[in-house]
Amino acid sequence: MSNTVHAFDFLASDETQVPSVCIVFGRDPFLRSLATERVRQTVLGEDRDVPYGRLSGNLVTWVDVADEVSTVSLFGSSGRRLAVVEDADPFVTRYRDELENFLEKKRPGGVLVLQVEKWAANTRLYKKCDAVGLQIQCNPPERKSGKKTSLDLDALTKWFTQRAKTVHDTKLSAGAARMLVDMLGTELGLIDQEIARLSLFVESDEAIDEQLVQEQVHGGQLQEIWHLVDAAVEGNTADALEQLDRLFQSGERPQKLFGQIAWSLRRFAAATRIYQRARRRGDAVSLRDALKEAGFPNWPKALEEAQRRLLALGQIRGGRLYRQLLELDMSLKGSHSQEARGRLALEKLIVSFSKALDPPRASTARS
Repeated sequence: MSNTVHAFDFLASDETQVPSVCIVFGRDPFLRSLATERVRQTVLGEDRDVPYGRLSGNLVTWVDVADEVSTVSLFGSSGRRLAVVEDADPFVTRYRDELENFLEKKRPGGVLVLQVEKWAANTRLYKKCDAVGLQIQCNPPERKSGKKTSLDLDALTKWFTQRAKTVHDTKLSAGAARMLVDMLGTELGLIDQEIARLSLFVESDEAIDEQLVQEQVHGGQLQEIWHLVDAAVEGNTADALEQLDRLFQSGERPQKLFGQIAWSLRRFAAATRIYQRARRRGDAVSLRDALKEAGFPNWPKALEEAQRRLLALGQIRGGRLYRQLLELDMSLKGSHSQEARGRLALEKLIVSFSKALDPPRASTARS
């Protein structure tokens, strides 16, 4: 039986016991911190004043760690010792053999927690700990489609909406959660901080929604990005490129700007797909219905403006947006990761919305 779990599952469980070795691994420091704190509570109880060992993986020796976890604690409800080795990657490299031997023996006196970023699944240490210890994976959730893996936005959205309720005592709409992920990327700690801040803007019976996120996150810069996207989809290429240039001059990187630009464009892509599928089925659907289903704010002025822009964008360009954004996302993480090439890629995206690129036979959708 595998003892490796994702941080989301571990944090949601009602586990009351942990084994003598816990590996908290992955690239997200916020999840590593949450998982370690949950282990601390399980071993020592709710009292945060109970002392435990916090050791640096760059400095600590194996003798120090072994002494720390082998001594019976005079504090805490369980009487167990807890030693947390932070930034433990170099520690694991130095003491791999000692750790393997430690896993083969039962150590009821204490719990050793190793916080590491890299934890290869093909090593003997990983396999031994998977069998007798606990391994908590702290990467943003992913899902597989064939041989490809991608960010599991549904799982991430669900987790943040639940965390907003239980930790920040506020409601967070699924659309707002997804918008925060698109705008801020997969820095989960930064997103959590924004939710905490946004909770101050709503009453107890209100929810953090997309409009509040749009108004408050990144302030004036976000408004510039919305104007940029509006100009681009309406075919005002020169205006959009000028706004993009101002953002670059202010020091913004292409990868960050792409996440914010992509949010708005994905909704246009979703509305186009909803409309086209409904028409193919013979269903009577208006552009406004499609826009509302795609997540645009449900008030008259916003829907009117969104419909005008979708008509300007056209079905051909709207229909190819998903693939276009996916390809651009991959290039910004690979061939166009350098700033100059990333900027060129975003400029090409803006130019691709030019009306001149659509063939004369392209028809626009009717509401």
